[in-house]
Amino acid sequence: MKTKLLLAAGALAISSAPATAADFSFVGSLSDPNDVLFFDFDVGSLSSVTLRTFSYAGGTNAAGTFIAGGNFDPILSLYNLSTGLRVGQNDDGGCSLVDPDPTTGACFDTFLQTELGAGSYRVAVTAFSNFGPETLSGEFRNTGSFNGRGTNFAFDVLNVDTAIGPGGVPEPTTWALFILGFGVVGASLRSRRQQVVHFA
Repeated sequence: MKTKLLLAAGALAISSAPATAADFSFVGSLSDPNDVLFFDFDVGSLSSVTLRTFSYAGGTNAAGTFIAGGNFDPILSLYNLSTGLRVGQNDDGGCSLVDPDPTTGACFDTFLQTELGAGSYRVAVTAFSNFGPETLSGEFRNTGSFNGRGTNFAFDVLNVDTAIGPGGVPEPTTWALFILGFGVVGASLRSRRQQVVHFA
């Protein structure tokens, strides 16, 4: 199995203030139809989380970037990291939730919206029909196919506290938030360091 668990270096801002839910957008490509790309995210409190792809038909992601269609039929498999259990999976979002492909008319992009409690989660992006196992320790089917279509995808993780992913690169607005987070954490640590009293 060609599972790619390449978790990109992401910024997880740590502060005493509660985190604010945000939207994260990623773009990337699969090099093989049996690749499995993992994205991790955290939810601070009970939230309605939306996971959405722009691959098959394309569209405009949460960062406002237009994504060209004509790519593979994606599948999302969602896991709770504390239990390792799959808590959701979506193959096709349906024409009421995702745009149809202008060439085929099929609505094969994914749309998975669910209530998630506070915790850490992992979502896998795969090509149809490489469905995810019931648990993270299980094996993906390794039956993926691009069906003559492109290998690119875009993926949104909406209404979560933090999100990081593999080779899929977050949109510039996401990076701007990361940089701002680094600045806040750095300023916080600097002010705390100045308040430390050393005894001889």
